[in-house]
This record gives sequence, structure tokens and C-alpha cells, in this order.
Amino acid sequence: MITVVVDDLAALRVDAVVRPAGESLEPAAACATRLDQAAGEAFAGQRRVSSPLEAGAAVVTGGGNLVAPFVIHAVIRDSASPVARAKIRRALVSAWQQAGAWGLARIAAPPVGVDGGGLTLEDAVALLVETFPRAAPGDPPAELCIVVERHEEREAVEAILRRSA
Repeated sequence: MITVVVDDLAALRVDAVVRPAGESLEPAAACATRLDQAAGEAFAGQRRVSSPLEAGAAVVTGGGNLVAPFVIHAVIRDSASPVARAKIRRALVSAWQQAGAWGLARIAAPPVGVDGGGLTLEDAVALLVETFPRAAPGDPPAELCIVVERHEEREAVEAILRRSA
């Protein structure tokens, strides 16, 4: 099931939030920076990596002070090459695989790739829809909540979802 809400990603009661990240888990979008601020210092410590990650990877950490207990860091950019739709797609597929492996059923995500990835809202939503698994009932991940900041964005995302159905 896919839903759309206008809300603060840091305040949602879900199993995990998706956070667009760079190769060292630095924020790759404004929403990721806001998540970092809300999650606090303990979260900053959990984001440390020993070596850069490749774009297309996904890593799960605790959520720090966020309402969601976990964060799935979708690595959408690295220093090897520019951000591309294919890398964002791979990062989302990796994120859903991590969610399944961790038993995380309810996931919230921004339109990954719009801010910091060069995608249009339509492309970003299309990637979320095409990559989100159609799990059997009870198998994680089972629910994706696309989180936007403005009502106009919600209406646009809902229209995109209707067209893709």
C-alpha cells in the first residue's frame, strides 16, 4: 500500500524513514539535513562509516531522537560519478531489501532524488512506485508513506499515483 501525506518526516510513527545520503552518509537532500537535526548527536555517531559507500547502497541505523526507531540511508551519490536515475533506483531497491531483511513493514520516504538528485517530482515518485515491492500480506515492507512538505505536492503525487495504477 502506498499513501501520501503532508508532514514532517522526523515525526512520523513508522518503522523506518528513508534518508537520501551521500557516500559517507552525509545528507543528500534538505529533508535529510532536517532529519539529522531532529535525530540528535547519538544519530550522528551512528552515521559514521569506515570507508565511502557506493551509490546504490542502503544502510540501516537507529533513529536517534526520531519517532521512527530506524533510518534507511539510501546512498544516491558518490564521488565516482554524478547522481543519475539508475543510481537512485538501485539505492531504493537496496532500501526495500534492507527493510525486508530488518522486518521493517511501515516505511516513510520523501520523493528521493528531487532535492539533490536532479529528478522531477514525477520521476522520483515513479521510481518509488516501480521499486517498492508488492509483498505478500504481512511480509515487510508492506506500506510506503510518501512524505511531502506542501499540499500542492501532495495533490501532484496523488495524481502521479493515479496515473501509475
